[in-house]
Amino acid sequence: MPYDFMISKKLILEPQPGSPWAEEMVLNPAIIQDQDHGRIHMLFRATGPWPDKQLPGKPLPYPIFLGYAFSEDQGETWQPDFSRPALAPQLAFDLEQIYIRNATGDRVVNYANGCIEDPRLFWFEGQCHVIVAARLMPPGPYWIHDEPTQCAPGWIKTADNPFGRAAAENVTSNVIYRVDLPALAAGRYEKAFAYLTHLTNPEYGENRDVVLFPEKLVVNGTLSHVCLHRPAHPHAYQNVSRECNPSIMICAASRLEDIWREEQSQTLLASPLFPWEANRIGASTTPLKISPKEWLLCYHGKQDDVVGYTQSFMILEEQDQGLPRVKHRCSERLIIADQEWEKPRKFKTPCVFITGMIPQNGTLLVSYGAADEKVGIARLSYSMLVDYVRRFNAQGLKNI
Repeated sequence: MPYDFMISKKLILEPQPGSPWAEEMVLNPAIIQDQDHGRIHMLFRATGPWPDKQLPGKPLPYPIFLGYAFSEDQGETWQPDFSRPALAPQLAFDLEQIYIRNATGDRVVNYANGCIEDPRLFWFEGQCHVIVAARLMPPGPYWIHDEPTQCAPGWIKTADNPFGRAAAENVTSNVIYRVDLPALAAGRYEKAFAYLTHLTNPEYGENRDVVLFPEKLVVNGTLSHVCLHRPAHPHAYQNVSRECNPSIMICAASRLEDIWREEQSQTLLASPLFPWEANRIGASTTPLKISPKEWLLCYHGKQDDVVGYTQSFMILEEQDQGLPRVKHRCSERLIIADQEWEKPRKFKTPCVFITGMIPQNGTLLVSYGAADEKVGIARLSYSMLVDYVRRFNAQGLKNI
């Protein structure tokens, strides 16, 4: 397996003793480069014990926060702020307090009330945005016992629950925020994020790994927002005719706030094909445009708890009619946990989980979570990687 495109990997962040919200895990970082002065901004996922929100008879909650870091030297060194989270869940248990006002003043459900994780930063029409996986209630110590409702109040299981599966099962929904980068860089975190809308329908169950294309695409003659997502049960959607493991779905809507309602365009983009992705696959980062009609997509696969999560790439192609489709798909896992600091400790499943990617003078700067506990940065040769992925057809067979 050729790894000529891999230039370097290094550890940059890890859990911080004495920082309650980040002392257990620091992982899954998103990155974006400032269009004005070149600073690279990072939002990373972090968690720690939160006794202030422990309910009687319930386990200690471990809310998930987003922290901030930045680099002024193209990603070589990083300055994190562990003094406080950049974006924190509200952690309200009272029904009325779970409703908030979004960026346009509408009263909406705050699907990020209990947990904000796995950010993906991207530019859209000159404005920075971030998509996060979110839960209505905070999780407990999920690496010990992964039961999503274990720290939730009792009303979620009663007729008083107005939020459906989002509360009753505490399934993961996905939320998009508009980000004010100057406010973020200045540490004015309370001014940096504006809640826009949720992007997935929790009534279809658990869903993660949501990314939007960074520009509108023409879909059946209409300029549309195009969304990739990874439902746990793709066959719950009417256009998926066969049962399959968690897979990458694609859909489109002319208005951002309608994506979660979109039913007719929901299509299966890619499902597991190769042994290293047998358990699931999902999009890792916002697609990168590599030609007028082609997009490079980094995606992850999980084989099982022994092989764990590894990363590869596919190239998507826009169509004259319909949604983008897979044009090239590498059948090999190209980025794996192969350094000592990337190996499992608290979690026993190996994991390299990419959540950020920036083109830089012929290279790709890639940010990722390692072992579900730390943050790493890798550099790849952009052209060599794309050329290699092009050797495979849509089914992962080598053309050359």
